[in-house]
Amino acid sequence: MTVITCIEDLKQLYERRVPRMFYDYAESGSWTEQTFRDNVSDFRDIRLRQRVAVDMTGRSTASQMIGQDVAMPVALAPVGLTGMQHADGEIKAALAARDFGVPFTLSTMSINSIEEVAEATGAPFWFQLYTMKDTDYTSRLIRRARDAGCSALVITLDLQILGQRHKDLKNGLSAPPKLTPKTIANLMTKWRWGIGMLGARRRNFGNIVGHVQGISDTSSLGAWTAEQFDPALDWSKVEKLMEQWDGKVILKGILDPEDAKMAVKLGADAIVVSNHGGRQLDGALSSIRMLPKIMDAVGGDIEVHLDGGIRTGQDVLKAVALGARGTYIGRAYIYGLGALGQKGVTRALEIIHRELDLTMAFCGEREVTDLGRHNLLIPEDFEGRWQG
Repeated sequence: MTVITCIEDLKQLYERRVPRMFYDYAESGSWTEQTFRDNVSDFRDIRLRQRVAVDMTGRSTASQMIGQDVAMPVALAPVGLTGMQHADGEIKAALAARDFGVPFTLSTMSINSIEEVAEATGAPFWFQLYTMKDTDYTSRLIRRARDAGCSALVITLDLQILGQRHKDLKNGLSAPPKLTPKTIANLMTKWRWGIGMLGARRRNFGNIVGHVQGISDTSSLGAWTAEQFDPALDWSKVEKLMEQWDGKVILKGILDPEDAKMAVKLGADAIVVSNHGGRQLDGALSSIRMLPKIMDAVGGDIEVHLDGGIRTGQDVLKAVALGARGTYIGRAYIYGLGALGQKGVTRALEIIHRELDLTMAFCGEREVTDLGRHNLLIPEDFEGRWQG
């Protein structure tokens, strides 16, 4: 039996157990995948300052994200198609997050619906909203999230149009998967996944099917979603969505200081520095490389979170030390989910928590809230030297 000591161990097991099209969906970016790779590799350029002879008893990773107590400054990011990575994937991930004491964010493009996750967990979670051209559907989606007790609305700003993701196009990604000869051959080797999916509550998009006129099954779903992302989304529309929600709002997809300032102007509770996991604008800078500039611009005016490239507890520490109040993991928990279901998500959280806790100790800190740039060694040109 594989001894799992790090997120990479979960990833290797995940790759063996999940159909290729869903592995590729998680483990890919757009175009050349430069930004997808940089999100991870740029963390390695930041080094840590070791301190010794400091009392390390009574350490705590506890903090808050948008006023909510969290066991560590980590939330599960919204990931579409999570219920195709493992049967009832969103429910299992939400349960693991609830039990561990960190937020779970449900994607608009989830398999399990808002109501199904709420019923299964009995606890508040965050809901991520994609803005659609169908404003009536968007309004009803917001109302459903509010009625289900969701405690925050995460509005994604960087998917007005869909980035070109070569692997998804070649795989004919869909839910349920398109049964080409190549897909069938691959599915036949994933018997554990297949047996689980036979007993799944749902195998289509639960937040869409049955909630949009004319969309009753997956045959009509693909055309609808391809046309529905709203390219006309602007700050005035974001403001109206915030007014409809009338609760905690997090704006996700901020990668420029000027956009961060606009989020402050609108009165958002937090922003997420994110490039959509490298799946939208390839060639954009990594999230961690942009974080310092955004902190300098708005760090004192709004809560800043970071998403993208986090695979270890050390990555979490580096982001928090640079000023982020919270971080998001997407692929890291998907690896665990695909590998071992709910237990795998819990294992991913345990790994990251242990790495964060131990690294804090080696850096001479007992409270995660005391982390700062004094714990880091940052290259002088880390933010890049670019012509004006």
